[in-house]
Amino acid sequence: MLGSREMPAQSDVTELLLAAADGDSSALESVIPIVYTELHRIAHRRLRGERADHTLSTTALVHEAYLKLMNLERLNWRNRAQFMAIASRLMRQILIDYARARRAARRGGEHKRVKLKASEADAATPAEPTEEVLALHQALESLGEINERHARIVECRFFGGMSIAETAEALSLSPATVKRDWVMARAWLNRELSA
Repeated sequence: MLGSREMPAQSDVTELLLAAADGDSSALESVIPIVYTELHRIAHRRLRGERADHTLSTTALVHEAYLKLMNLERLNWRNRAQFMAIASRLMRQILIDYARARRAARRGGEHKRVKLKASEADAATPAEPTEEVLALHQALESLGEINERHARIVECRFFGGMSIAETAEALSLSPATVKRDWVMARAWLNRELSA
């Protein structure tokens, strides 16, 4: 069909990543255009839960992740799933850094501090998505200290939007292990975040 584009084979991306792992610097650059649509989908999904006036666009998030990917030194690339997991993790870190900078600016910066009366404090709005991102990040860090594998699965599934099979491939685990760990990690995070 004219104008339709076939999705590149996963093996094409894997071959380029293996070439990048062997030192071919242009190979990693060649991967980005091939997986750009999927990176854009992940970024869009991540930004969907942010504030409406968020200044970081989907495209900007993908581009920031791209810059970080290009700066990774001699990473042992294995396959497309691993690449997407790392890109997803970088996007998560960019959003966390953004949320921290926004919170720091709000807590000082160039703003004048004003004390609230008790009645005004009671009427304060609930935490905005920036705070939710930071709370999730802190909970995920705590989970990582307890069980690193569970934290990596959450990163792939929640932040990367990866399927059970893609997560299993990225982390070199069986799909059954990923499914079981995903259920346990979600329950732990729900309990931690509701506390």
